[in-house]
Amino acid sequence: MNAEMSQKENLLYRTLPALALILLAAALRIAPHPWNFTPVGAMALFSGAVLRDRRLAFFFPLLALFLGDIFIGFHKLIPLVYASFLVNVAIGLWLRDRCTIARITLATLLGAVQFFIVTNFAVWQFLSGYPHTTSGLAACYIAGIPFFWNTLAGDAFYAALLFGSYAFAERFIPASQRSTQSASS
Repeated sequence: MNAEMSQKENLLYRTLPALALILLAAALRIAPHPWNFTPVGAMALFSGAVLRDRRLAFFFPLLALFLGDIFIGFHKLIPLVYASFLVNVAIGLWLRDRCTIARITLATLLGAVQFFIVTNFAVWQFLSGYPHTTSGLAACYIAGIPFFWNTLAGDAFYAALLFGSYAFAERFIPASQRSTQSASS
């Protein structure tokens, strides 16, 4: 019983810093920033990678997006944008218990690429700015390249900040360290 409570306390102490970092990232979304240089992709990736409860891992990025959109504004493509960030959470699930710099880098790149593909396709398909032809789709993707670089740079910067801060907390704050029992299971 005592070992079980200790394991639950350990999970709580590991979850609280993760949630605090997710909330910080959510708040930074509404701060002034260059186009697409936001913490949302990295936050979704981080959420999937570190939150043990999958429901929370998917819920918190959606909540953060929704709360941010209250301030920023809603638009026609929101369902696809939200779905794309849920893909980032799923990519984060792949990282669980295997968070190395190389894997985080690959996951960050995959998240930015899938976001670029999904959202630019949605712009072409559902907005009236491009003709519904192959050349219109190509023009849409070409026009989105500057935004892709900002997305990738923002995701990389914030992934380094989130995963780095969490690793720092795990290493130097005793209560947030993995228990040997939960690390082996």
